Amino acid sequence: MPAANANRPTILVLGDSLSAEYGLTRGAGWVALLVSRLSHDGANYDVVNASISGDTTSDGRSRLPAVLARLHPALVVIELGANDALRGIPLSVTVDNLRFLIDQSQQHGAQVLLIGMQIPPNYGTDYTQKFRLLYPQLAQEKHVALVPFLLDGLMTQPQLFQADQLHPTEAAQGRLLDNVYRVLKPMLKFK
Repeated sequence: MPAANANRPTILVLGDSLSAEYGLTRGAGWVALLVSRLSHDGANYDVVNASISGDTTSDGRSRLPAVLARLHPALVVIELGANDALRGIPLSVTVDNLRFLIDQSQQHGAQVLLIGMQIPPNYGTDYTQKFRLLYPQLAQEKHVALVPFLLDGLMTQPQLFQADQLHPTEAAQGRLLDNVYRVLKPMLKFK
C-alpha cells in the first residue's frame, strides 16, 4: 500500500468467481465498481479483492488468516459458499467454515458483511432450502450484516447472465453492487 494511504482503512472482499470478475473485462466487476462508488460518496477506503474463481469456503478458510495478518482490514466482505453447494459439500462443513471466517475477521477487529447465495434445486428441495437459510442464521448468530442474496433481481433476466447461466454479465455488475452497497453503506465512515 502506498505511504499516502497508510492510514486509510481497508475493505477486504473474500469471494469466488462472482466477485473475481470471471468472464468479465478486468475492472468491470462489482468490486471494482465499489471502488468508484466509495470515492464518489466520500468514503476514504482502500478495497482489496482477494476473490478467486472456484474458491470454496474451505479455500477461503485456508487463505484468510494470512490475508488478515497482512492487511488488518476494517471490514471484511465474505462472498463464499456457492461452489460448496455446486459440489454438494455437506452444509455442516460450509457453516463451520463461514463461522470460522466470521470469527477470524472479528478477532482481528474487522466488521463483517456476509453475502448470501441461493442455488437451483439440483440437489433437492431440502438441501436448497437449508443452504438458503444458513446465511441469515449465521448472520443472526454472529451479529453481522447480511446481503440476503447477491443475485437478487437478476434471476428472472437470463440476458444478464453469461452463456453458462451462472455468472452475471458486465451489464449486471451495477445491480450486484447496488445489492451489496445497500447493506455496506451504513457500515462505512464518510469524510
